[in-house]
Amino acid sequence: MGRPREFDVDEALQTAMELFWRKGYEGTSLNDLTEGMGITKPSLYGYFGNKEELFRKALDRYERTKLCFLERALAEPKARAVAEKVLKGFADIQTDCSTPSGCMAVSGALAGGEAAAHVQKSLLESRQRPERLLTERFQRAADEGDLPKGQDPAELAQYIMTISQGTAVQAASGADRDALYRVIETSLKCWPKDTD
Repeated sequence: MGRPREFDVDEALQTAMELFWRKGYEGTSLNDLTEGMGITKPSLYGYFGNKEELFRKALDRYERTKLCFLERALAEPKARAVAEKVLKGFADIQTDCSTPSGCMAVSGALAGGEAAAHVQKSLLESRQRPERLLTERFQRAADEGDLPKGQDPAELAQYIMTISQGTAVQAASGADRDALYRVIETSLKCWPKDTD
C-alpha cells in the first residue's frame, strides 16, 4: 500500500490561491506557502511542482471557481446587460468577504521583476481571456444591431475590462461593494447610444 497523503490537496490549493491573491506571486514566499498549506517543501514540490507551477494551478483554480459568472453574463440577451453583469460579477468577487479583496490576476500583475516573466505572461493571458470573450459577444451584438453602427466591439470590451481592473484596485484598497457598484453605474452612463 502507498503512503497516505498527509494533506487535503483541494484545501491546500485553495490556501495557495488565497496567498497568491493576497500577496502576489513574488510577495508569496515558499515558507508562506508551506506554512499556510500545512505541508512540507518536499510535499509541495512532489505534488504541485515548483512555485511557478503551483501559481499556475492556483490561477487556474481562481478562473474555474471565481470567474464562472462570465458564462451567465455573456448569455444575457442585450449587450448593455452583458456589460453590467460582467462588471458586477467582478465587483462581487473583488469584495467577497470570504476571500482576499481585489482580483488575483490584477494584484499579481502590479509588481514583478524579470524572474517572474513567465508568471506575468500567465497573468496577462488570464486578464485577456474575459476581454476576448466580451469582444466576441459584442461583435455578435453589433451584427444583430444591438450596438450603434461604427462601435468597435474590441474597444468596448477593453473599456469594460479597464473598469473591472480599476474596481479591483479600488477593492484591494478597501472600497466596498456599494462603492464599486456606484462606479459601475457611472461608467455605464457612457454606454454607446445611437446618435441618428
